[in-house]
Amino acid sequence: MKSLSYIAVLSLLALTIPLAIASDPSPLQDFCVGVNTPAGGVFVNGKFCKDPRTVSADDFFSSVLNRPGNVNNAVGSNVTTVNVNNLGGLNTLGISLVRIDYAPNGQNPPHTHPRATEILVVQQGTLLVGFVSSNQDGNRLFAKTLNAGDVFVFPEGLIHFQFNLGRTPAVAIAALSSQNAGVITIANTVFGSNPAIDPNVLARAFQMDANVIRDLQNRF
Repeated sequence: MKSLSYIAVLSLLALTIPLAIASDPSPLQDFCVGVNTPAGGVFVNGKFCKDPRTVSADDFFSSVLNRPGNVNNAVGSNVTTVNVNNLGGLNTLGISLVRIDYAPNGQNPPHTHPRATEILVVQQGTLLVGFVSSNQDGNRLFAKTLNAGDVFVFPEGLIHFQFNLGRTPAVAIAALSSQNAGVITIANTVFGSNPAIDPNVLARAFQMDANVIRDLQNRF
């Protein structure tokens, strides 16, 4: 009788544990609005698969990272991305790659990836990098100066940055744990939204004069 009860308990656990650990898949886009008819919808969380019989090595190959990006811009950096949108072989594999070029004193300004953790390795130059923890953790800054060959991790969803401390160009390569990590640049998002956020909202949030906020919005 005891052995039967033991088997019954194991059977019950086998049925319920998968349900307890199940969860929705992580989204691979900013939002997905539900529709009632398939005709009005689109395929999400990945892309349609190519017929395996027509797949070739070229579907898994890219050479875009072997060329420096144009850093002649306001922030002095350029991010070249290899993700599912330009390398179809990454579909469903949960990874992507970027090359970041920095002019002297250039930066990859504070931003976040809503769908990925990032691991960065410096190929050339010296970078000041860091991320800020969440409100619940007290918004602590974790920062480090990196030289060629050094590695730093930016946890998923947290605001982070890189700044070229050197007098010469710098280069870094970063891998992200999503085929479509997404990026939210803080300044562009807050001050350059379309349509613009009411300046009075931002003035109260940043404890600044509304005219200063309007000037910042005009810059973005």
